[in-house]
Amino acid sequence: MNVAVLGLWHLGPVTAACAAAAGHTVIGWDPDADTVNALAEARSPVAEPGLPELLAEGIASWRLRFSPDLREAVADADVVWVAFDTPVDDEDRADVDWVVNHVRAAFPHVKDGAIVLSSSQLPVGTLARLEQDWAGVAAGRRVSFACLPENLRLGRAIDTFAKPERIVLGVRSDDDRARLLALVAPFTDRIEWMSVESAEMTKHAINAVLATSVTFINEIAALCEQTGADAKEVERGLKSEKRIGPHAYLGPGAAFAGGTLARDVVFLRALGQSVGRLTPLMDGVETSNREHRDWARRRIESRLGPLAGRTIAVWGLTYKPGTDTLRRSTAVELCRWLLEQGVHVRVHDPAVKGLPDELSGATRAFTPEEAATGADALVVATEWPAYREVSADALVQVMAGRVIVDANRFLASTAGADPRFTMLSVGVAGRRISGRRD
Repeated sequence: MNVAVLGLWHLGPVTAACAAAAGHTVIGWDPDADTVNALAEARSPVAEPGLPELLAEGIASWRLRFSPDLREAVADADVVWVAFDTPVDDEDRADVDWVVNHVRAAFPHVKDGAIVLSSSQLPVGTLARLEQDWAGVAAGRRVSFACLPENLRLGRAIDTFAKPERIVLGVRSDDDRARLLALVAPFTDRIEWMSVESAEMTKHAINAVLATSVTFINEIAALCEQTGADAKEVERGLKSEKRIGPHAYLGPGAAFAGGTLARDVVFLRALGQSVGRLTPLMDGVETSNREHRDWARRRIESRLGPLAGRTIAVWGLTYKPGTDTLRRSTAVELCRWLLEQGVHVRVHDPAVKGLPDELSGATRAFTPEEAATGADALVVATEWPAYREVSADALVQVMAGRVIVDANRFLASTAGADPRFTMLSVGVAGRRISGRRD
């Protein structure tokens, strides 16, 4: 099939590269010409393992190319795949109109019989809104709209796209179903077919359940810290309950960040307000997660006391390991707060080439050990595998203090297990703790 992929930040390049690898002919487009030009040379705007290689393979095979010309990208497309990463502000409010306006801009160039397939994170009802807009410019052309909610995971995007557990697909007709089956068949034969609105709502519901699970277990963890219970042991007890199960999204640790889960919680709250229905659970999820975002600050202050003049090492800045994305990173927020308290902040991250302007007062280290030198405490903020390779002896030699702040117990089997250190983790009161289960 001929496929046009609109939007080339993270979701779009992965979609384009994987679709080309599956045998489709793909053109990618983005309003940012620099992004388009970089991708034409197989340079991704976001670090994602395996993506540059997959882009290069697609370009070399002539199945994948990128164009700054929207008309050229869309004109021959059987499927116009909307893959914009929906922008969000600091309050997790999505700029839906930014995406909608770019899709509308493509309408004059979409050919008769094409399918507009949305994978962007947009509120339920957006495709119905686009259908109404299309009716005003159709000029006799028939175009269908469908929804395939994105399911990417930063750092593992290629694998989750190309080998999904299942695909959710919302369509309007059996004819659309048959045509989209040809698009996604190379990836999986397990497809959950449903209406467009159900597919849009499914994405909201999935992320809302995950967000609720995160906030639930972290509230339990906060109580464990005050009572002598260990939240990891409670987690094990929960998952052994048949009605909950071993794969439940219940792992005490950091608050969710990055905007993905929060965006859908905000969508559902706004939907409730628009139809006059209360959503107290969603309201509570947002409040609870916001409260938990200050966990590291509270634990650092409670252990170290006044922070002015202290030195604190922070391992990791990116939103997740495997990416170089800093936007909405809780590590960046923590570093900014530490600097405001008068702390000497020493930072290491293997994917970050330079510190953002807001952290200009911090010191960038080139190794984890260099960051830890002279530190009163070490914060594990992003779980890069290399940090597990640093021995407790190496840290003892360079650190001034013996405190490790490790929300998710990432170092529980290495430096965090050494009795010379006090390890502060979510859900335990600072004593020796049970290890993390990956």
